[in-house]
Amino acid sequence: MGKEQAWLEATWDKLQKKFAIERERMGSKIPYFAVNNEYKQDFGSFLPSFWTNGFWAGICWQMYQATGNEKYKDTARITSDILNKLLLKADELYHDVGFMWLNTSVADYRITKDEDARKFGLHAANILAGRFNPAGGFIRAWNDDGREGFAIIDCMMNINLLYWAYEVTGDPRYKHIAIRHADTTLENHIREDGSVYHIVSIDPENGAVAGFPENQGYSSTSSWSRGQAWALYGFALSYRHTKDIRYLNAAKQVAHYFIANVSLADWIPLVDFRAPKEPVYIDTTAGAIAASGLLEIEEYVPEFEKAFYSEAALCILKSTEEKYADWDESHDGIISGGTGSYHGHNGNRFDADVPIIYGDYYFLEAVLRLLGKGVRLW
Repeated sequence: MGKEQAWLEATWDKLQKKFAIERERMGSKIPYFAVNNEYKQDFGSFLPSFWTNGFWAGICWQMYQATGNEKYKDTARITSDILNKLLLKADELYHDVGFMWLNTSVADYRITKDEDARKFGLHAANILAGRFNPAGGFIRAWNDDGREGFAIIDCMMNINLLYWAYEVTGDPRYKHIAIRHADTTLENHIREDGSVYHIVSIDPENGAVAGFPENQGYSSTSSWSRGQAWALYGFALSYRHTKDIRYLNAAKQVAHYFIANVSLADWIPLVDFRAPKEPVYIDTTAGAIAASGLLEIEEYVPEFEKAFYSEAALCILKSTEEKYADWDESHDGIISGGTGSYHGHNGNRFDADVPIIYGDYYFLEAVLRLLGKGVRLW
C-alpha cells in the first residue's frame, strides 16, 4: 500500500485545504451543484426540502471528526437548523429524509451525543416510517398523485435512518419496516445479472408489481449507474445492521456488475451502463458512492476476497481524482463530471457534467475510510 498510502495522504491534504476555504465561502449556504466554478444557488432558501441538502453538513461532520476543527461543527448545525424546521411540514418531505437527517441531526448525535439532535433524528425517522405501505412492503418514494406505489432503489440508503432509530430506542418497529423494504427491494429490483431497476411500481392496494417506470436512466430496462451504486452500498449497509447474508450476497452481486462495467471505461462510470455509445454521458458521483460501498463490502468478506473490493474502490477513486478533481481553492466543488440523470430534467441538462455536492461527500467519505478517519453516518 506504499503508493496508495502516499496518494491517500496527499489527497487528504488537498481536501483539508479546499474544504477549509469552501467552508468560509459558503457561510450559511447549502450547496447543490456548481456552475462555472460557483455554487450559485443557496438550496437552503431556494428549495430547503431538496433531497441533497444534508450532504454539505455531512461533509462538515466528516471534517470535524477527522480534524477536530469546531468551525465545521458550527457550519453543519446551520444546515440542521434549516432542515429541522421542515419537520413541521411533513407533506413537503419524501423518502429522502434519510439522506437529509442522517447527515445532519443523526450525525450530530453520533459524534456529540446532543440530545436535541437525537430527537430531531427520531422525528425524521417517524416521518420515514409513516411512508411505509404494509400491503406492498415498501416505503413510498414520492408524494405525487399517480406515484403512490413507486419504490426506488435510492431508498436502500434512506432506511439506515430506521436502523439507527431502532438502535437508539430499542423499538423493533423501525427495524421491521427497514427489513420489509429491503426484502421487497431484493425481490423486485435486482436482476439476475446484478443490474438494477431504478423504479418498481407496486400496486398500493394489493402489493402486486405493476411495472418498471423510466426515470433517471436511459430507459426502464437499462442500468443507471448511480442506482447500481445505491444498491451495492445500501445492501451492504443492511447486512451491517442485520447480519442477514442475503443482503451481503446481493451487494456483492451488484458490485460485480458495477466493477465489470466501470473497469471498461477507465474506472469512470457512464451515467447508464446500457445506453447507446453516443452521446457519452458520465457520472462521477456514481463512482464515488460505489467506492464507499465497495469498502463497506470489503469489511465483511473473507480475507482473500477483500482485495478485490478495496482495490476496485481505489481504482475508482484514483481515476476520479486524476481526471476530475479541481483543487483550485477559488473554485466551488471538487469532483466534476457529476450528472443527475441521463435525459436531464424536463429536457434541461442543468446538472450534467458538473461538481455535485454528494459526489464530493462520498469521495471524502471513501478517502477518510481508507485512512481510518471520519465517522460512519449510515
